[in-house]
Amino acid sequence: MNSPLMEYLGIAWIDIAWLFLALFSLMIVMIVLFIVIIVKYNKLKKSYDKFMVGKNAKSLEEDIAALFEDNKFIKDEYESNRKLLKGISKIQENCFQKMGLVKYDAFNQMGGSLSFSLCILNDKNDGYIINSVHSSEGCYVYTKEIRNGACDLSLGEEEEKALKMAIESIK
Repeated sequence: MNSPLMEYLGIAWIDIAWLFLALFSLMIVMIVLFIVIIVKYNKLKKSYDKFMVGKNAKSLEEDIAALFEDNKFIKDEYESNRKLLKGISKIQENCFQKMGLVKYDAFNQMGGSLSFSLCILNDKNDGYIINSVHSSEGCYVYTKEIRNGACDLSLGEEEEKALKMAIESIK
């Protein structure tokens, strides 16, 4: 079949059936793409309608302004909480947070470990060793001050154990 239009376009050598088949295939691809676009559009429309329920441009602007105010409030609260936590951490450095306890029988006569050495330290390893010595005559309690994990006075074996336990209790 000779067509003057096909000769003019320079495609007279192509069989019309192949041209028709190519155009039909292209039309099928276009229909599939059109269906995909319709489905995506419907999803987007549903999301948009859900977002815009009961709103117009003015109310939407008010909602966005409210969100910015909420965001500013959250930032202010965050900053306030950060400062508060910093203060609490500073205070906590001086609180007793480490402890070591060693119970022992001071005179090997009482039949029980009623004597003890208790070491309590803060974050800087400052604190006290409280020593309670229990004997048949009574109970004696004394303290020794600890600075930077050391004591100016000599420590007994149990006191050294309690001090070591306290220093190593939090790492």
